[in-house]
Amino acid sequence: MIDGLGRYGVALSVDDDLEVHAKAVEELGYSAIWVAGGQLATLEPLLRILRATTRTAVVPGIIPLDVHGPAAIAALYAEAERIAPGRLVVGLGAQAGGIAALNGAVDELDAAVPRGRRLLAALGPRKLDLARDRFGGAVTLLVDPGFTTWARERLGPGSTLVVDQMVVLDDDPAAARAAAREPLRFLATVPGYAAAFRRMGFADTDIRELSDGLVDAVFAWGGVDRVVERLHEQRAAGADHVVIGALGGPGELTTAERLARPLMP
Repeated sequence: MIDGLGRYGVALSVDDDLEVHAKAVEELGYSAIWVAGGQLATLEPLLRILRATTRTAVVPGIIPLDVHGPAAIAALYAEAERIAPGRLVVGLGAQAGGIAALNGAVDELDAAVPRGRRLLAALGPRKLDLARDRFGGAVTLLVDPGFTTWARERLGPGSTLVVDQMVVLDDDPAAARAAAREPLRFLATVPGYAAAFRRMGFADTDIRELSDGLVDAVFAWGGVDRVVERLHEQRAAGADHVVIGALGGPGELTTAERLARPLMP
């Protein structure tokens, strides 16, 4: 299990305003700040967030091991523990070489990053099993609540399940679905995501054409009430922590602000 993640986190983009936005997210009451792995050309943004905040967990979602190897990740964790003990959670992703290579990387990290401070990006059964056995839990992306229930059962009760929920806070169906399809055009071609969509019951034509049904299943879009309902559904289905990954609409910070009141206790 991963301590300190809380119920809801917010994904932020890496830009010149990162520190200002991180402080604002913390003040809104969210318990974690996430950064997409594709924005981590270096690992310094994670330390920038830690220095700018005082209590939130900071999580890369995820560090690609093909870009940053175990030595760099160990150095990051050591520095994070020095400046903000107990607040960095290391989210890791797959690398060339598959499960065997991933296990090798974890072997190297065992002495540097405790199991309870590691998450694995996982969608298929083998990755979920590895997350259960060698990590504190798993991170999923582009999944519906039914998939979350299945992943929860696969992980068992002793692991943390994080759902990265992409959100478009826009109640215009055409505009919201258009924003959702932007990242889906590429992600739906990635074998792991396509396999997960099939596991959710979607046909190859849905995946190829990015049908409304597929978009509606894996994105939370609409007004505040509708989006909050989906976030609650993911929690009820077994997610311990849900990340709000805003696209389109009013943007990351405004989306976080508008969702904070109904989400925070």
